[in-house]
Amino acid sequence: MRLERLNYNKIKIFLTFDDLVERGLTKEDLWKDTFKVHELFRDMIEEASEELGFEINGSVAVEVYSLPAQGMVVIVTSEGEMTDEEDEFSDDYIEMQVTLDESDDIFFEFQTFEDVIQLATRLYSLGCHGGSLYSYEGRFYLHFAESVIQTDNFVAILAEYGSPSTLTIYRVEEYGKKLIANEAIAQLYQYFVKK
Repeated sequence: MRLERLNYNKIKIFLTFDDLVERGLTKEDLWKDTFKVHELFRDMIEEASEELGFEINGSVAVEVYSLPAQGMVVIVTSEGEMTDEEDEFSDDYIEMQVTLDESDDIFFEFQTFEDVIQLATRLYSLGCHGGSLYSYEGRFYLHFAESVIQTDNFVAILAEYGSPSTLTIYRVEEYGKKLIANEAIAQLYQYFVKK
């Protein structure tokens, strides 16, 4: 689990599927209102309080975004001040408003450009030519709106060369640089591999 403070009352939590398995949960469990899910949210908020100094004042809004292969991005927003009367019960419960969303996009991060070229060689031979390539803060990012080959195999191949991005595509699009807009794999293969 990775934590990032977005502003004074908002944090972002990135959970991998391994984090969920460690807690005895599956991706599908997050869509249900169960005790384990409430316990997970309470643990995340406690850890954020310890690591980031994020304090809950009143109710919280929780937005959960499921990213295939990467895991879950959870945005927690503290929404206001508690009254003295509410303070008496603060140890017993946290009022949560939960929003869930799922994305089919696949977004991976790579340490070096060479990793991206090696991946392009492998994917091109499997008939995958699409994707968009970005750079942001010294790293490279590949975005696929859909996988051409079976998703599990596709993600496994991507994971050999990079790792699932904890940043969103929206952040990288806004603050990063788009290097190749369309058919990134085909263009990388054409310019750097094909002889």
